[in-house]
Parts: sequence; structure tokens; C-alpha cells
Amino acid sequence: MSDSDKPYDIARILEALPHRYPMLLVDRVAELKLGEEITAIKAVSFNEAFFQGHFPGRPIMPGVLQVEALAQAAGILAVETLELAGSGKLVYFMAIENAKFRAPVEPGCLLELNVGFVQQRAKVCKFWGKASVDGKVTCDVQFTAMIA
Repeated sequence: MSDSDKPYDIARILEALPHRYPMLLVDRVAELKLGEEITAIKAVSFNEAFFQGHFPGRPIMPGVLQVEALAQAAGILAVETLELAGSGKLVYFMAIENAKFRAPVEPGCLLELNVGFVQQRAKVCKFWGKASVDGKVTCDVQFTAMIA
């Protein structure tokens, strides 16, 4: 599970991230290896607001929101690794590189979010991210974030 004894439920996610509905895109942390990587889950529901317009009759989760979900998982990894919870510091996107969208994400699935450090510094971190459904990759990306 986690490097900590405390379970990583939604209450703990809310402690780590400033995001709230409708922008909170991480529902659960399945595994957290401090300083290394995280596996988190987004339960994709038909009730998501973006499905109303993307697309009527063929609901698909926008690729940019898959990247955002990966970034939020990275935010949890960074906040926990650098012990920033409660510090008021935030993790901001600086760059998104090599984003590839490989399969649609539809309502009713569990989107698995795997993220790890490529490079870790005090104020800037680089990550790799991979989203998948039932073992099939839907998105992979590299991104850089700043701690501010």
C-alpha cells in the first residue's frame, strides 16, 4: 500500500491536493513508494460534467483530463516525498512533453494512474506518467512541475 501506516483514502488525498470537485481527478491511492512512484485510481463515472459535451452519444474522457489526473497523482507523490502536506506549497505544471493518447476512456471504467520521478530537485521535478484501463495504456506523457 503506502510507505505510511495511515491508509491513503480520499480524506488523505484532500489533505495532499488543493483540488476539489469537479477538478479532483484522483479517487484512491493504491500504492505509494516515497521518492519513486505512485499508483492511483480515478473511477470514471457517467456523471462527470465533461461527458455532457464530450461527446453526446459517445462519451469519451478528454485526453487533457487524463494528463491532469496523472499530474494530480504526481502532486501527491511530490507532496508526500517532500513532506509538504499542510505547508501551503503547491505543485504547478511547467511543461508537458511527448503526450500520446492511445485508447479512449469511457464511463464506467477504473483509470489506473502510474507516475514516477524522472528527476527530483528541491523546487522542480520531472515525471513520467502512464494511464491505463484493464492493463491497456490509454495515455503516456512526461511532464515537469514546480513546487511553489
